[in-house]
Amino acid sequence: MKKSLFLLIMFCLAGTLLAVKAVHADWANNFVVNEGKSYIITDKRIDAEDVDSMIGRVTKYSDVEGTYSGNFSNYYPKGTKYYSIKGVNINEAIAVEPDNGTFIRADYNGEYAGGASFNWSILWSAAALLLLAIPIFIVVKRKK
Repeated sequence: MKKSLFLLIMFCLAGTLLAVKAVHADWANNFVVNEGKSYIITDKRIDAEDVDSMIGRVTKYSDVEGTYSGNFSNYYPKGTKYYSIKGVNINEAIAVEPDNGTFIRADYNGEYAGGASFNWSILWSAAALLLLAIPIFIVVKRKK
């Protein structure tokens, strides 16, 4: 009985670990994240008259590779502001204000992998493994 229970627990743990997707940050570029969207910092300046409204700011800075939630940057310090650009969709680019009155273009690079959104596939995989493990446990238990 103890051996069967041990095997069931190990089977469930192994399945859960296999179901978890590894998330790796791509730090080949300097970037900012705003509302789960990643933007690569460019060397293009934006004129102040082309800057529209403030849409966010850096809430977490780190130069240590990893995944973080919130409006994160691996380049700009906490408090750096983000702005929309007149006539440019925020799914294309935003303006970052590193200094008062200086604006740098940041081009959209897709959804940020380190966002805080919940991954339902992990839950469903774990539930499926558990449903598979229960009949196996019952069969092993009946054989004894």
